Amino acid sequence: MACNNYIAEAKFRPALKTLNLIEKSYLQNIPVKLLKMVVGRQIPLIKLHIEKKACGEFNDWLVHIRRMAKQIGQVSISHASLARQKDEEIRARQREAEENSHAGPDEHKYTLDLENTDEEMALDFDLTPVYRAHHIHMCLGIGEKFRDYYYKNRLMQLNLDMQISTSQPFLESHQPFLAQVAGFFIVEERVLRTADKILTQSQVEATWETAIAKITSICENQFSRMGTASHLLLVKDYITLLAAVLMKYGYQTRPLIDILDKSRDKYHQLLLTECRKQVDDVLANDSYEQMLIKKEYEYNMNVTAFHLGPSDVIPDFPYLAPFSASVPDVCRIVRSFIEDSVSYLSYGGDMNLYDVVKRYLDRLLIEVLNNCLLNRMYARSLAMSQMMQLAGNISVLEQACDLYLLYSAQQCGIPKRVAERSRSSLTARAVLKASQNAAYNALINMANSKINEFMVLLDDVNWIVEESPDNANDYMNGVLIYLEILVSTAQEILPQEALYKVVSGAMSHISDSIMTTLLSDGVKRFTASSVLGLDMDLNLLEAFADEKFHITGLADLGKETTFRDRLVEIRQLVNLLLSSQPENFMNPVIRGKNYGSLDFKKVAIVCDKFKDSADGLFGSLSNRNTKQTARKRSLDVLKRRLKDFG
Repeated sequence: MACNNYIAEAKFRPALKTLNLIEKSYLQNIPVKLLKMVVGRQIPLIKLHIEKKACGEFNDWLVHIRRMAKQIGQVSISHASLARQKDEEIRARQREAEENSHAGPDEHKYTLDLENTDEEMALDFDLTPVYRAHHIHMCLGIGEKFRDYYYKNRLMQLNLDMQISTSQPFLESHQPFLAQVAGFFIVEERVLRTADKILTQSQVEATWETAIAKITSICENQFSRMGTASHLLLVKDYITLLAAVLMKYGYQTRPLIDILDKSRDKYHQLLLTECRKQVDDVLANDSYEQMLIKKEYEYNMNVTAFHLGPSDVIPDFPYLAPFSASVPDVCRIVRSFIEDSVSYLSYGGDMNLYDVVKRYLDRLLIEVLNNCLLNRMYARSLAMSQMMQLAGNISVLEQACDLYLLYSAQQCGIPKRVAERSRSSLTARAVLKASQNAAYNALINMANSKINEFMVLLDDVNWIVEESPDNANDYMNGVLIYLEILVSTAQEILPQEALYKVVSGAMSHISDSIMTTLLSDGVKRFTASSVLGLDMDLNLLEAFADEKFHITGLADLGKETTFRDRLVEIRQLVNLLLSSQPENFMNPVIRGKNYGSLDFKKVAIVCDKFKDSADGLFGSLSNRNTKQTARKRSLDVLKRRLKDFG
C-alpha cells in the first residue's frame, strides 16, 4: 500500500526502497505460494514502470533543454560581448590617461569581477530531471544503461543542431546556429561537472571535436561564398565571442580562431575592393580646385581631424585649403579601413596585430590609393590647374602616411608616446613620393606641350632679315603670357619644390626648342640681325626668369641652378654668334668660362648656317673684293677649325 502511494506521488526513490525491502526481507516469508508468485511478478513490473516514468521525465527535459540551449548560448555570448566592451573602454581610458600624463592609480584594477556570478545566475537552467533519472537508474542497477541513453540522445540532438538552415542566408542564421551550439556545450559542461559520472571527460571532448570540425567546415564554406567585407566581419565577431565563451568552459577553440586567420586575406581583399570603388568615386567627383572652408566646424572636420593643418591656430574664414575636397574624403576612407582591419584582426590568433594592420594598410595605400591616383593622372582628362592640384594632393597624402601609422598604432592599443618613438614607416610613402614626381613630370609635359603651340611660330621668323628688329618675336610674347599664368597658378597650389621643377622644365624646353629650330633643315641660313632678334627674346625671357625666381621665394632656398640657368645653352650660342671674336670658342679656357654648355657638333652646324648678310646664293661672289670684317674673319677661322676638329 505504501509503495503504491509513493508511485502515485512520483516518489520513486522511497518506492524503490520499499520494493527492495519487500524483495529481500518479506518475499521469501510469504506463506501463500500463489500470493508470493503474484508479488514476485509485480515487483519487476513496478520497477519497469518506475524506469519508464523516470525516462519520461528525462525525455521531457531533453525537449526542454534543446529549446533552452539557444537562449543559454545567447545569454552567455551577450555577457561575453558586454565584458569585451567594458575591457575595451577600460583600455581606452588607460591609454588616454597615459597620453595626457595623468595616469594615476587604475580605478579598475581592484574592482570585484561579478560578471561570472551574474552569468551563472542568468544561466540557471534545471538539471534536476537528469540527476533524478540517473539516480533512479542507479537504484535499479542499470546506471550504465541510462548513461548510454543520455549520451546517444544528446548526440542526436547535437546532430540536429548542426544542420544549418538552407532557407535563409548564413548571415541571418549564423547567430542562432552558433548560440544553439554554445548552449549545448554549456549544458554538457555543467552535467560533466555536477552529475556524478553521467558523462566522462573523454566523451565531452570527443563530442566537441566532432562539433568543432563541423562548425569550421561550415564556416569555411560560407566564408568562401561571402562577397561583402562587413558580412564577413559580423560573422567573425560572433565566432570570436563563441570561442571566448566556450574557452571559459574549458573547450579548445583554437580551430575556430584558425579558420578566421585563414579568411583574413579574403576579408581584406573584399575590403580593398570596396575601398577602391570609394576612392575612384571620390577622385572622379573632385573638381580639383582648392577647398574653400567657410566655418570652423568644417575646418575641424576636414583639416584638424586629419592633422592636415595647424590645430592650435584657427585661421580666418573663409579659408582656402592647399588641397581639394578629395583629400579629407580619402583620409576618411583610410581611417575607416584601419578600423575595419583592426576589428577583424582583434581577438584572433597569435600575431603582432600592429605589424599585420600596417601590412594591409600598405596594400591599401599602394594597390588602391596610389593606383587610383595614377589612373586619374594618366587619363588626360585634367586641365593644367587641375593636374597641379592633383600633384599638390599627392604631396599632402604622402605626408599623411605618418598620421595613418599613428592612428593604426592607437587602434591596436599602442600608446601614442610609444608609437611616436617608433621608427616604423610605410613603404607606401616612398611609392606616393614617386607618384608625386610622376605628377610633376606630367605637369612639365603638359606645360611643354602648351609651350610648343607658341614655339611653332619660330617657323614664321624671318631668319635672313637684314635690319635688326625693334621688338621681340611674336612667339616670345605668347610664351611669356603663358609662363605668367603657369607661375601664378603653380605658386598658389604647388609646393615650392614642385613649382621649381615645372618652371625649370619649361625654361629648359624653350631653350631646347630654339636650339632644335636652328639645327633643323627648316632653317637653311640666318643672319646677324635675326640673332639680334633672338638676343632680344632671351633678354625678355631672362628678365622674367629672374623676377619669378625671386618673387616665388626660390632664391631663399639656395638653389644652385636658377630659372635663368636653364637657358644657358641658347644664351651662350647667341653670345658666341654676336661675339667679336667667335674663334675664341676653341680656346679651352675661354670656352670653359663662357661657352661651357655648348656642344662642338651643334656649334659647327649653326656656324655653317650663319651669314653676316642676307645675300643670295652667289652674293658672296660680288663681295669677294670687299674688305672682310674682323668678326667675319674670326668666324671663318672658327668654322675651319671646327671642320678640322670634326
